[in-house]
Amino acid sequence: MKKSLLIAVPLLSTIMFSGCATILSGTTQQISVNSNPTNIEIELGNTKVITPSIVTVKRGDDLIIKSSKCSEQKILAKKINPVFFVNILSGGVFGSTTDYSTGAMWKYDENINLNCNNY
Repeated sequence: MKKSLLIAVPLLSTIMFSGCATILSGTTQQISVNSNPTNIEIELGNTKVITPSIVTVKRGDDLIIKSSKCSEQKILAKKINPVFFVNILSGGVFGSTTDYSTGAMWKYDENINLNCNNY
């Protein structure tokens, strides 16, 4: 019993922690964009949509949300994706560089609100 446990625990740990942010989270993220008032055309990255909408963006890009109808513009802040730390905990330096190069180590807020009261 002890021998099988000694083999099973490291094996299961390796399987559970062998993934990285690129595999688990992907290189894109969906962001819900709302505005006050609604039905405003906004530009997020290279994508133009009418609010409210869901926009798929590439992780790691510097993104600005803007509209010709609003004076407010927002720069979307990148935060480190918590899944990225799985690489560090499992000793996977190679996985960390992969996540950095694909942009998967970053994430954005999932909900963005643009205030267009001057509309």
